[in-house]
Amino acid sequence: MLRSISILGITAVSALLAAVAVPMAANGQSVPTNPYRSVYGWEQLPEGRVLGVVSGVQPDPDGQHVWILERCGANQCAGSDLPPIHKFDWEGNLVASFGAGIFAWPHGFDLDAEGNLWVTEGAPAGDARGEPGLAMGMGHQIVKLSPEGEVLMVLGEAGVPGEDDRHFNGPAGVLVVPNGEIWVADGHRGGNNRVLKLTADGEFIAQWGGGVDSASRALGSFDDPHDLAMDSQGRLFVADRGNNRVQIMGQDGELLESWTQFGRPSGIYISPTDRMYVADGMSDTNWNPGWERGIRIGDARTGWVTEFIPDALVYEGSGIEFLGVDPDGGIVAGEVGRQRLVKYVRVRP
Repeated sequence: MLRSISILGITAVSALLAAVAVPMAANGQSVPTNPYRSVYGWEQLPEGRVLGVVSGVQPDPDGQHVWILERCGANQCAGSDLPPIHKFDWEGNLVASFGAGIFAWPHGFDLDAEGNLWVTEGAPAGDARGEPGLAMGMGHQIVKLSPEGEVLMVLGEAGVPGEDDRHFNGPAGVLVVPNGEIWVADGHRGGNNRVLKLTADGEFIAQWGGGVDSASRALGSFDDPHDLAMDSQGRLFVADRGNNRVQIMGQDGELLESWTQFGRPSGIYISPTDRMYVADGMSDTNWNPGWERGIRIGDARTGWVTEFIPDALVYEGSGIEFLGVDPDGGIVAGEVGRQRLVKYVRVRP
């Protein structure tokens, strides 16, 4: 059943309660506190090795480590002999690196319950960033790897975009849920603007949206679906970035809610206790006028935004797009345009 969806992106009850709980800006968005401080240079890489654009941050199921996906010291992996996947402990010590030669333009990233890694090739057809990989017969796939870096499964056809049930067009995000089913945000800007549900073996179950010309602001449709997350109730959260909203779907694809109070979402992380962290690295006068870039933190059950970490160095280009959270509530985030990691340490309740 459709549950009190508001075209403004928040239920009337939640909006009223949020207005009581926190101050409001002139444009109506809440102005929560920032209980974090920033730490740079947290990651300890070999001498001379620098991170490329960080396009994924995922905590390991063991609770002791975090995985980082980056683009081989630059914004491209095609032709590089550098590994794009790194495992760190929460102190920033490097434990392992692998994945060299497997990806051209890695984008989406997830870990399943067994610790296997899932990586998407996120450059859609016609995107110049995908051309070096396309020339090498790479792109438009999702790759599953073991925690040791062994390729276990590949979905999609290498270098061939499409919108049927066996092809992708620059898939932006992937999410593997506890029962093994695979959800895919396909694809990146200019891609298929759809969300797919697949079996654990990669067989097609259903899709919502679809096709490069299908971008739409209509509820239940998408424009640049960029990331996926699931809460403890099994609800799917879609970072519908091109529409400046988070759309929440049920297991059968039914639309439950649509929220705009998290800004222009690129990345979503939801903790086991339904704490929700949303990276907005693109709001500006062109893409989302009146909204400030940064990380909004709130409750996935109610939609309340309770904390906000502002992006203090806004410039042309993207800020934070992907993030993960440690067991103590510390955040590791990738700043795309600045090509670096930042760790946010909680300094007060």
